[in-house]
Amino acid sequence: MPKDQQEVRDLQEGNYVMMDGVPCEITAYSTAKPGKHGSAKARIEGTGVFDEKKRSLSQPVDAKIWVPMIERKGGQVVSVEGDDAQIMDLDTYETFTMRVPEDVSLSPDDEIEYLEYEGQRKIVG
Repeated sequence: MPKDQQEVRDLQEGNYVMMDGVPCEITAYSTAKPGKHGSAKARIEGTGVFDEKKRSLSQPVDAKIWVPMIERKGGQVVSVEGDDAQIMDLDTYETFTMRVPEDVSLSPDDEIEYLEYEGQRKIVG
């Protein structure tokens, strides 16, 4: 499980963070000033990278949180059949099948960018 720990105060929108055991991209980040007894709190809202579900979390800004190491890779489309595409990784030449997002149209020989984390893959762009 490639993950790292980071302080909550160092996070910002667009970063990845683990929420409920799922890698999420931060869509909103805000902090509340500390009260009389306690530390400042951060409210983090995010969307699951692979499942698109919205999640939120509230943590003290000095707490440590898990940050997933999501890899951004390049691939080439070998073939497209319905909602699935056969992709070849441009570094390892491994081929695998991926679901094509509804807002993306692909043709054979197109080069794509995809995210990978613990065996999960998603086409971006």
